[in-house]
Amino acid sequence: MIGRLSGILLEKNPPQLLVDCNGVGYEVGVPMSTFYNLPGLGEKVVLLTHLAIREDAHVLFGFGSAEERNTFKELIKISGVGARTALSILSGMSVSDLAQAVTLQEAGRLTRVPGIGKKTAERLLLELKGKLGADLGAAGGAVHHDATSDILNALLALGYSDKEATLAIKQVPAGASVSDGIKHALKALSKA
Repeated sequence: MIGRLSGILLEKNPPQLLVDCNGVGYEVGVPMSTFYNLPGLGEKVVLLTHLAIREDAHVLFGFGSAEERNTFKELIKISGVGARTALSILSGMSVSDLAQAVTLQEAGRLTRVPGIGKKTAERLLLELKGKLGADLGAAGGAVHHDATSDILNALLALGYSDKEATLAIKQVPAGASVSDGIKHALKALSKA
């Protein structure tokens, strides 16, 4: 298994790279989050990798951080989610955004990623629950996870954007019930 590449960056053709490692050129697929943080051509690059072995090909994927690679590995374990879909997800949202979507069970955020439909988004949320972003207390204060999700869904149903709703939830006091949480969030939104 190839776990890490260190070499000279020869080509950048999103989402593909060509990395020269002591005379051997490796083609590596990377998410856009990694692609945007690459050095210039001819410079040294270090990537953490995952080698996907299929019946018809061996495909190498590269990541700028261990967090991205671990998330990629969790994603490809899910039925119906292949390596290309996992790359698309990581290109469309950061690992922390994905973790927040999983914690708050927000399928709508996942369906904005090209190639992710409602059923796939719901399967992702179900499969990743408890594996990714399980404790995201900072996003909802110390509000109970289920209450946070219900409050967020209520705000979204009222027509508020993801950003507005998430910011309003941060204003909800710890331990608030769903109805009290919605009231606090709406007060925070009316002051904004």
